[in-house]
Amino acid sequence: MNSLFYEDIEEGAVYRSAGRTATEADLTMFCMLSGDWNPIHCNREYATATPFGERIVPGLFGLSLITGAMTQWGIFEESALAMLNVRDWTFRHPILVGDTITVEMRLESKRLTSKKNAGIVIRKFSLISQQDKVLQDGYCDLMIRVHNEP
Repeated sequence: MNSLFYEDIEEGAVYRSAGRTATEADLTMFCMLSGDWNPIHCNREYATATPFGERIVPGLFGLSLITGAMTQWGIFEESALAMLNVRDWTFRHPILVGDTITVEMRLESKRLTSKKNAGIVIRKFSLISQQDKVLQDGYCDLMIRVHNEP
């Protein structure tokens, strides 16, 4: 395994996923899973009259891509204890069917918990389009195991 424990975290390290294209099937399946059948997502005629001019993929689809990226990286499989939050998340641009999205994670800082057997890692995520445009970004902090507990 390539799991990173608290001691392995390098502040400032950046991880980037492979690109993943949002498809028509993704749009439909995410609407089915979430129950979000807002016409901006599923009604072509309605969506063409909006400022976007076409249907957009639900914003939470983008947020869910970060868990897939972490699975690809395999870096927290044995060490993650808890996702602590999603904070300061900004939906900057819509995700459109056909957009190829890359997930970028920057490990901004870390600190030990008061018990010293776990740490908190401050992670900033960005979803970046094929045009290098930031579609969404924000923080998702993680409680992580200390490998060599004191």
